[in-house]
Amino acid sequence: MQTAGPVVIDTNVVLDLLVFEDPASAPLRDALARGRLRWLATTAMREELQRVLGYPQIARRLAQRALAPGAVMAQFDALSHRVPAAARAPWRCGDPDDQIFVDLAWAHRAELLSRDRLVLRMHKRLAAQGVRVAAVRAEPVP
Repeated sequence: MQTAGPVVIDTNVVLDLLVFEDPASAPLRDALARGRLRWLATTAMREELQRVLGYPQIARRLAQRALAPGAVMAQFDALSHRVPAAARAPWRCGDPDDQIFVDLAWAHRAELLSRDRLVLRMHKRLAAQGVRVAAVRAEPVP
C-alpha cells in the first residue's frame, strides 16, 4: 500500500478549498478525499483559520453560500491530520504569519501549498532540503 504524501496547506489555499470552492482546488480536494495526500496541520493553523473566518470579507462570503464557520472547521478537522507544532526551520519567512507553515513543511519534508509571494520566494532553499513549494493560484471569484 502506498503511503499518502504529506502536505502543508497555508490558510489562503485552505480558504480556496473550503470556503470559496475554487475550481483550481478540485484536484487538491480529490487527492485529500481519496487519501493520496496527508494534510498536516497544527493547532495554531486551526486557530488561524478560525480567526480568519471572522474577517468581514470572509464572513460575507460564508453568508452568501449559507455556510457556517463551524461547518468549515468540521471540514478542516475531517481532512487534516493534527500534528504537534514544529521547531523553527533554519530560514525565516518574510511574513511571520507564514513561518508556522514553513516550519511544519520543513520538519516533515512535506509539500507546501501556498499563494503567498514571500513563501514562494523560499522555494529554492526549501527544495534543497526536500521540501517542494507549490504555487496554488486561485481562480477569480465572480
